[in-house]
Amino acid sequence: MDLDRTDLLILDTLQQDGRISNQELAERVALSPSPCLRRVKRLEEEGLIRRYVALLDAERLGLGLLAYVNVKLEKRAIGRGGRFAFDDFRDAVSSWPEVVSCYAMTGDSDYLMRVQVRDLAHFSRFVMDTLLKYPGVLDVRSSFALDRIKDTTALPLQALR
Repeated sequence: MDLDRTDLLILDTLQQDGRISNQELAERVALSPSPCLRRVKRLEEEGLIRRYVALLDAERLGLGLLAYVNVKLEKRAIGRGGRFAFDDFRDAVSSWPEVVSCYAMTGDSDYLMRVQVRDLAHFSRFVMDTLLKYPGVLDVRSSFALDRIKDTTALPLQALR
């Protein structure tokens, strides 16, 4: 999809404030409201805008421990029907509420998960009772975030200009 300067400005503005009114958005991007709304709808239909969300403060909600977890899985078939651990792991991860994001990786580990929990006891229960008991998990390595330096959901749209 070809994006012009106005499309990128709309996307950048919506990244900063997804609740902005169409009237205010139109003013910021120097369009009248109708063409602005048409552009936003097109960006939504094309899948460039996936959804609108509220970003919550994990610490204020009592979820103050953030961990990054590297997971290594078995490479051979396990279980009935000769299924591989990879076949089921993706489905399982989406049912674990502690895992807020998970990526298949290159390198030494197969997956990298971002895990948000209340405290170390909650993390320990998740690892011991869920992750390590999952079939095919060979190794788990964790790192804990000590301080938040940068935390954004905004993509670097200036790189596209």
